[in-house]
Parts: sequence; structure tokens; C-alpha cells
Amino acid sequence: MHTFSRFTLFLFSSCNDSTGKDSPYSYLYENLPFEMPLLSPPIFPDYSVCVTEFGGRGDGTSLNTGAFAKAMDHLSSRGGGRLVVSAGVWFTGPIVLQSNINLHLEDRAIILFSPDKDLYPLVETSFEGLDTRRCQSPIWGKDLQNIAITGSGAIDGNGHHWRPLKRDKVTEKEWNQATSQGGVFKRDDYWMPSVAYLHGDSTSEMNVPRNLQSEEEWFALRDFLRPVMISFQNCRNVFLQGGIIQNFLQPKIQI
Repeated sequence: MHTFSRFTLFLFSSCNDSTGKDSPYSYLYENLPFEMPLLSPPIFPDYSVCVTEFGGRGDGTSLNTGAFAKAMDHLSSRGGGRLVVSAGVWFTGPIVLQSNINLHLEDRAIILFSPDKDLYPLVETSFEGLDTRRCQSPIWGKDLQNIAITGSGAIDGNGHHWRPLKRDKVTEKEWNQATSQGGVFKRDDYWMPSVAYLHGDSTSEMNVPRNLQSEEEWFALRDFLRPVMISFQNCRNVFLQGGIIQNFLQPKIQI
């Protein structure tokens, strides 16, 4: 049950150069019928580290959440730079970006996010245009500027551990494999991974829970509160280029 989406889009969420004289995209703004600030990609310090320098192991089983966090802290203390993820399978919990950092995946590098929901705390966010709480996104940042994800590696959200399934959307083999491992049916052709997910789906509006009062009530619906793959809240100058996002959770990018 793998869904692939090559992300070759470029997102510049703020103006980096109001005059545009140094922007490589200034030609795109010629003869516009309206005024629009010229945007430039973020510029990062000429400094790189590899996640292996902070205890990271790309063996597919070692949990690298701490290694990514230590590398981000180190780069931030130096004013930013590039965090290199070399070839290997980097199993991890959420990666929290910091300002002025480029997360760069080299060829044959795979970031594989853990299906352990205990690693994804509930955070304040928005969904379907409504203020709410959801599990923290695998790639997450808030109130940042000058951030990027580049390279030719792959990012796998392990989304099949979170998602419901509609029978007509998957093969018979995939349907039988998923439904034989537990979960519940909303109807004969619509399977959900847990009773908590079904309860959240049945009691929410626009996929957003309503009238929850306590932490316990939110936590009880955690299975239903699957995150978007990438969430950058109130972030400026965001650049995404190259690579493959695979097996994502919700709509892939939220900025």
C-alpha cells in the first residue's frame, strides 16, 4: 500500500528580497498586471554535518530521533547550515526543523518514520481550515525562517499504519492483509485501523473533533488524529525540491 508523490515543487512562503535584484526568479515577474513582491530561495551558511556525527545509524532499525534533534541543535548553534542524510534507511520519530537549516537527502537515503504513535505528541495546529489538535507531523516546524528539504533520497511516512482503507482503492491482497490484522469496519467496504479511529470519525465535523474538554479525551482519539506528512506553521522562506515522499499519511504538505 505505497503511495508515491514526487515533490519537485518550490515553495517560497515569504519575500526574501523586496527589490528582487538578486532573485533568480525576477524574470517571472516581468509585465505582471499587478504588483507582487519578488521572492528568492533561502540562503544557508556554508556549513554541513551528517546525522552520523550525532550517533545516527542508517540500519533501518535503530531509532534516530535523538540523533536528528542533536544535529539540528548543533546546526542552529552555528547559525544554520546543511544536515546531510547519507545512504541508508534512517528509522526515526518526528524530525523538528530549525531556522536556517537545509535537510538534505543524498542518493539512496531513506527516512522511514516509525509507526509508534507514542512518538507523535498532540500539538496545536489547524486542519480543514479549523483550529484543532493533531499528532505532530513527521516533519514539523513552527515560527521558522529559511528552511529547506532537498536531495534525491526518499521520505516514507509509514502511512498504512494510520490510514483507513476503502476496498475499491487497494488490491484484494492489500485489503485482506490489512483487515486481517485487527481494526473495525465502518461499513463492509470501509475499514478503519481501530475502534478509537471509528469513534473519532463518527463524532467529528470536517474531520475535526468537537467539544473535547480534557487531555484524556484528546488522547483517546489519538489514532484518528493522524498528521499531515509535513507541517510548517507560520514559517517563512520554505524551499522543497527533489526526492520522493512515499506512503504518506494525510495531504502531504501544510504551510
